[in-house]
Amino acid sequence: MPEIRHQPVAPTRTLRLASGDRIDAHRHDDHQIVYAGRGVLAVATDQGSWVAPATRAIWIPAGTFHAHRAYGELSLHTVGLPAADNPLRLDAPTVLAVGPLLRELIVAYTAGETNTPERRRLRAVMLDQLRISPQQPLHVPTPTAPLLRAVCDIMHADPGDTRTLAELGREVGASERSLSRLFRQDLGMTFPQWRTQLRLHQALVLLAERTPVTTVAHQCGWSSASAFIEVFRRSFGHTPGTSARASRAEFNCAPT
Repeated sequence: MPEIRHQPVAPTRTLRLASGDRIDAHRHDDHQIVYAGRGVLAVATDQGSWVAPATRAIWIPAGTFHAHRAYGELSLHTVGLPAADNPLRLDAPTVLAVGPLLRELIVAYTAGETNTPERRRLRAVMLDQLRISPQQPLHVPTPTAPLLRAVCDIMHADPGDTRTLAELGREVGASERSLSRLFRQDLGMTFPQWRTQLRLHQALVLLAERTPVTTVAHQCGWSSASAFIEVFRRSFGHTPGTSARASRAEFNCAPT
């Protein structure tokens, strides 16, 4: 990570970032909600990475060192919450589902600055919606074991690599059994589970960059576009085409 900066107050605001723009590593004394109304947002910490399209937000607890990166033209909405007020009772970065109502609440709340009774009521409803938002297991954890880190680095360089864990183990000098145990102990998931998370993250990035769905499926290691679409739908609740359209245009207020 780049040099870490301390920013005591987590701002509530809207930022426009170009594709590839970064916000260097920093931390806040406040909790923060970050949401990409347009584009795809990546948040990285030393524990792993989280990627959120326009149907997801990321909760970042107070004191967490983190950096941002934009994929596609990004409309970034950030909401700061005092450390003493932890409405979600979460102590680690977490991806949350964002439905139409919560989306519009975040967009409206981050557009204002005055501390009016109306805005305080808006904040209360937004927090109510955040409390009931389903958590999404969309996290690519970073390993600490050197052998496991070597395997994960290979996959990060090419998420479409289709080699088995045994084949990767031969490259780094470890047995499949040892690596399987390390994945469960160090990352809390199996190698196929971790690789699927990595591929889904890369797929979101490529879709934000307007890569065709068939090309995304191939580059991320799926055997066919239909196989990719099925995994994507199960993970995000919609098709890759829907995600690509959402990343290119800010959602508009509309009754649902």
